[in-house]
Order: sequence, then structure tokens, then C-alpha cells
Amino acid sequence: MGSAYQPFSFSGYFAITPFPRAFIMQTKRLGRSPIVVSKICMGTMTFGAQADEKMSHRILDQSLDAGINFFDTAENYPVPPKEEWAGTTEEIVGRWLKTKRRDEVIIATKVSGPSHGWIKSAQRAGMTALDRHNVMRAVEASLKRLGTDYIDLYQTHWPDHGTGHEHALEALDDLVREGKVRIIGCSNETSWGLMKALSVSEQRGLARFETIQNNHSLNNRRFEDDLAQVCRQEGVSSIPYSPWRVACCRVSIMAERPPMARGSLII
Repeated sequence: MGSAYQPFSFSGYFAITPFPRAFIMQTKRLGRSPIVVSKICMGTMTFGAQADEKMSHRILDQSLDAGINFFDTAENYPVPPKEEWAGTTEEIVGRWLKTKRRDEVIIATKVSGPSHGWIKSAQRAGMTALDRHNVMRAVEASLKRLGTDYIDLYQTHWPDHGTGHEHALEALDDLVREGKVRIIGCSNETSWGLMKALSVSEQRGLARFETIQNNHSLNNRRFEDDLAQVCRQEGVSSIPYSPWRVACCRVSIMAERPPMARGSLII
């Protein structure tokens, strides 16, 4: 299985070219949890924007056929965030999920962090926060859109370092105890933020972050210093997003790009 900090991968390759039949998907444990998933995770943040529902379902089907059972979405998807399509990605994934056996698929989604930071959520009129009020409303809405009664991995999409970690962790712990969420994780977090959250969980006997989802690519190597050490020592799994980010850099210097190309909407 390897050490916990070794990264997963997001990829869309097999949506065009399926893996050979002889291909055997490797698996990884999420942190120290009982959940074991395919080492490749399919991200869905373009579903409902650059990819319509038909194409999105084709990508999901081919992913599952290739041995991928781990799919990541968010209440704020698709990107870039817009109020008129916020939650569309979860709805697309949810309609696809109804055609599968629920137990064969591991679904990860996210609750938006506060909108006074580097990004404004398209949910709840942009008045999002990592407190009990918002976490509970967000999870119920995600469960409805996904058409399921539980979420395998529920993540904070970005942090709020201006308030105590216990506000979100206590609410998330309740969701785990209620069976609505199996395990929790974080995203776009710092080394300090992850260690602080793990410390609060340990001190208060709360569910802990088993995963972290940060940008990690050939173009963005920040994870490989302090954050990698934290994950290695604390048994937290890294789920890197945009591992092909270098491709965006290449696209950005082209004279012309397709109107809906990923680099034309978000870098």
C-alpha cells in the first residue's frame, strides 16, 4: 500500500482511451481509515460546464470500467463558481450514481469554506462558513443532489484560520456518528492548519482529517516540503488536484485556445 502521504492522481486520460483489459488498478488506504480506494481518483469539477451530462456520464462509466472506484466532487462545482450552476456537478454525479451499486463507488465531496478569503462560494448567497449551521445545511443539500444517504469522504474545501477548528470538527464528528459521513478530510490547507486540526481532534476525541486535497503538480511543488512531512508522520493521505497543471502553462502561451478549454476559464 505504501506510506500514507504518497499521492493519488486525478486523470481524464481513460475518458478517451480506455485502459487495457489486463490492467489491474492499484489501491490505497485513505489515511488511517478502513476505506481503501483505487489509486486514481476521478475529479469532476468541469462536469456541467465544459462537460455536459452525456459526456460526464461517459467519463464516469469509462473510469469505473477501468477499475477506478473513487470520485471527487464539491457543492461549489462546476468551476469557475457561478450561482446559476452551483451544485450541478453533484446532480450529474448523483443521476449517474443511481445506475450503479452504491457500495461499489466511493464518493467524496466538499463543503465550501468562508467567502471572505481567496474565493467566494456560489452556495448560500456566498455567506458560507465552516460552522455547524453551514456544515449541516451543506451536507443535507449534497446528500439530496447526490441521491444517497451517506458520503464516503466529506472535506472542507478551503480553511478558515480566523476561527477555531473545533467549530467545523465538532459538526463533522456528529455527521460521522450519525452515519451520514464515513470519514472527513480537508482541502487547500496549510501545514499549520492540518496539524492544528489534528491536534484539536486528538484533544477532544473528534473525528480527524484522514486526507488532504491540495494542488500538487510539476508546476506546483509546495506540498513536497513541510506538508509532505506532516502527512507522512501523521498518516494523512494526499489527494492532489490538477496534477497535469503544467499542461495549463503550455496552453496559456498558445496564440489561440478553444473557447471552453480548461485554461481559458481557470488557471
